[in-house]
Amino acid sequence: YHTKAKGIVMLEDGTVFHGLSAGILGTSTGEICFNTGMTGYQEIFTDPSYYGQIMVCATAHIGNYGVDEDEKESESVKISGLICKKFSDNFSRPMADGSLQDYFEINNIVAITDVDSRALVRHVRDKGAMNVIISSVEFDQEKLKAQLAQVPSMQGLELSSKVCVKEAYTEGDENAEHRIAVMDYGTKLNILRNLSSRGAQLKVFPMDTPAEEVKEWQPDGIMLSNGPGDPSAMKDAVENIKKMLDYEIPLFGICLGHQLLSLASGLKTVKMFNGHRGINHPVINLLSGKGEVTSQNHGFVVDRDSVDANDEVELTHLHLNDDSVAGIRLKNKPAFSVQYHPEASPGPHDSRYLFDQFIEMIAEHKKINA
Repeated sequence: YHTKAKGIVMLEDGTVFHGLSAGILGTSTGEICFNTGMTGYQEIFTDPSYYGQIMVCATAHIGNYGVDEDEKESESVKISGLICKKFSDNFSRPMADGSLQDYFEINNIVAITDVDSRALVRHVRDKGAMNVIISSVEFDQEKLKAQLAQVPSMQGLELSSKVCVKEAYTEGDENAEHRIAVMDYGTKLNILRNLSSRGAQLKVFPMDTPAEEVKEWQPDGIMLSNGPGDPSAMKDAVENIKKMLDYEIPLFGICLGHQLLSLASGLKTVKMFNGHRGINHPVINLLSGKGEVTSQNHGFVVDRDSVDANDEVELTHLHLNDDSVAGIRLKNKPAFSVQYHPEASPGPHDSRYLFDQFIEMIAEHKKINA
């Protein structure tokens, strides 16, 4: 046991919480967000969609089952920092590779523990998303305020270029039945696993790869991945997707990819009050009438009115908590998308049928054009 240094959390509205240090000693900034999932902290921390955000875990115990190399969703921790109630230095799980403390030290992550996370989550829930600074080395509140004032708003921020691959690479069997191009805006590894396990060879392209270059690889389908930041700041990506739609190649978008497809189809996106982040979000499939318990992580959403006003877009999925847009399909193109994460990691597997649906669309398209 070692004595923890003290830590401080300061929100943009001036609210201050005190706690103790975990991870490395230091200072970090970002937009505060909370995730209500009871499990899956490693998958959350390594999800590129969280780049630039300070995570508050609503569940009380973090680190108690360690970390496992097989449970990462990218090659490094992507959150900017962590705030939690109880950070466990000890872990109890035979298959764990090590402790979360060591993992954070390797990845240079600042964390503040022993914070009243219930009060903090309620505050963010009621006041909305805002920037935050956390520190275990600086406690002068005027200096912290000055540093926090320099942090840009998430609105208008393009972050995918910070987390996407720099060079294209292939994955899966080169003799696979289907070839799927993955536009990497910050893709989770489990999206790739779900596609390759369904008989697809993948080629993962950097986000700025021109549509013409993607087409040269002769893909049977195109996946638009998840990722961080404001979709409305990604105008080049939107224009690129418009060209892809003209190719009439089956296309599937997840999370940020859903928002970019929507923008390319003439819809609008808006910043949410505090977003959806958790692994038990209820969604209804309007085509089948079936409900799904889903994994979600987003702070922006497609504007419902813009969907209703567009005759070429059909609303396919609806979030049952707030009636926000959870999925669409294009009526005149082989393209569809969802706001949530069918690959889960963490979360339930209710929505994995969407990957099957994508593969079926690809097979049908190939048959028609044979």
